[in-house]
Amino acid sequence: MSTIRSGNLSDISAVLALWREAEAEPTHIDDSSSLMKLIERDPLALVVADSEGQVVGSVIAGWDGWRGSIYRLAVAPDARRAGLGRRLVAEAEQRLAGLGARRLQTFVVATDAQATGFWRSSEWEEQVERLRFVRG
Repeated sequence: MSTIRSGNLSDISAVLALWREAEAEPTHIDDSSSLMKLIERDPLALVVADSEGQVVGSVIAGWDGWRGSIYRLAVAPDARRAGLGRRLVAEAEQRLAGLGARRLQTFVVATDAQATGFWRSSEWEEQVERLRFVRG
């Protein structure tokens, strides 16, 4: 059974390796420096699943004071299908609710069948009428 806990600076390399292993499509800004800044700014934002000292799952619970966001849900391939993703999301939701978030959002790569399947099978609602624009 994995333990869900706050991620810390010593987890950064393991989290980045997990994202690659889980094919979580890291972007050019998903690096150790960015994760370090995130943890230093908000020690509760990075949530990890730890199994015998190994990071086997992660999620970021971001709060901007307006809306809670869940980013970078990733579970190691050999740890999937055991409810770990749902446990990570539940922890992120709880942390965001504790900060005052009344509405949550997540972003999913539309071509990632595994990720879209996970979210479609959850209690979250898909909003196909929304477009996302990014810069940087």
